[in-house]
Amino acid sequence: MKRIYCLFSAILLAHGAHAAVPAGEAAKLQDSLTPMGAERAASADGKVPAWQGGLSGDGLKIQRNGTPADPYAGDQPLFTIDSGNYQQYQANLTAGQIALLKRYPGQYRLPVYPSHRSVGVSEQVKGWVAQNATGAKLVNEGNGIEGFHGAVAFPIPQNGLEAIWNHITRYRGGSLLSVNDSAAPQAGGDYVITTTEQRFTMADQVSNYEPGKVDNMLFYYSHRITAPSRQVGEVVLVHETLDQVKQPRLSWVYSSGQRRVRRAPDNAYDAAGPTTAGLRTADSRDMYNGAPDRYDWKLIGKKELYIPYNSYRLASPSLKYADFLKPGVIDAAPTRYELHRVWEVEATLKPGARHIYSKRRFYLDEDSWTVVENDQYDSRGELWRIGENHTFYRPDAQVLLSAAQVFYDLQAGRYIASNMSNEQPRGYDFGFRATTSDYSPGALRGLGIR
Repeated sequence: MKRIYCLFSAILLAHGAHAAVPAGEAAKLQDSLTPMGAERAASADGKVPAWQGGLSGDGLKIQRNGTPADPYAGDQPLFTIDSGNYQQYQANLTAGQIALLKRYPGQYRLPVYPSHRSVGVSEQVKGWVAQNATGAKLVNEGNGIEGFHGAVAFPIPQNGLEAIWNHITRYRGGSLLSVNDSAAPQAGGDYVITTTEQRFTMADQVSNYEPGKVDNMLFYYSHRITAPSRQVGEVVLVHETLDQVKQPRLSWVYSSGQRRVRRAPDNAYDAAGPTTAGLRTADSRDMYNGAPDRYDWKLIGKKELYIPYNSYRLASPSLKYADFLKPGVIDAAPTRYELHRVWEVEATLKPGARHIYSKRRFYLDEDSWTVVENDQYDSRGELWRIGENHTFYRPDAQVLLSAAQVFYDLQAGRYIASNMSNEQPRGYDFGFRATTSDYSPGALRGLGIR
């Protein structure tokens, strides 16, 4: 029966569409599944608790950099996984985590804490997801979506493409201005902080939104570099489309040195951006983004993993970058890992397609659809780069944020850490509002003024 079902799914995708789940299946979002499609129940051994609506924001203090004070500060580690004991836990570890434990014994460790299912869901997002469950479908061989509303296109995924689309379409806040830092320490530990001011607005959240005019637009995004001084004034603008095979993402760059705006069509797939130190591809930003057309996607299924979660301590303004940006790997002391259920998705490069990664494995948190771990393999099939997304939930905005996204390069012996805001006086502004003209190529020059 399983083989027949998989064949049926393949036939549907080959004809350019995949049906939504029937109403009876979607009804599970009201009882056995959460509104996002996760299992409501606890795991059999109780280590993964039941979902009870997520963390409440009542009385939670927002610190000066825009991150909440740690609501679980009283928790103590249950145990620590290190290079000496990982074998007894390896069923709940990724291949990348095991490789890091072996490569950096004594440095890379996983302090494991009690699990908390902190991610909540707003009424608006619940409504969108419920509509998508019975109305959204893959089109154009899985490269686009029809019938999509707001967030999380496929809460009950039938294949790997639908699962990775859930990460791409997950809720990230309707409109947001953030100031983040990144660094790529050298082998000796020296690093330079790159600061970017980022603006993000979902297509249907721009103040002059008109239904029907941006049917294939997912979101608008721009960032400008404000440090170091040699890069100040460089601006990137992206119009992110849903179907990037039908209509590739539109991207522009403004250089303050040249004082001109130019198209940047290569800002996709395995291109390396100027702020990545060559350690991360364009489609690895946000753990994964962009068109999925160069890979075959397989839904492996659910598993329980120790993943970075509720990383409030790592995001704290009392923690300086020098405290955790160390040679080889970030310092383990302020990190936090918890046992959670994740979806495992494997992407294999299609015959004739080009990308520096021949295979990729993604692990998606069931409560948010955020990629929290990924393993990326080179053309020889050797594990090359490992991504870890240290997330925390901000309940007043009902959105999951990153304390740090870290990509480790096993071959170079280095890493890049991004999305940090510890030392920023204003990390997040969810009151930010924008029009489509704010995301026009003409607006880049004004943003790029030094």
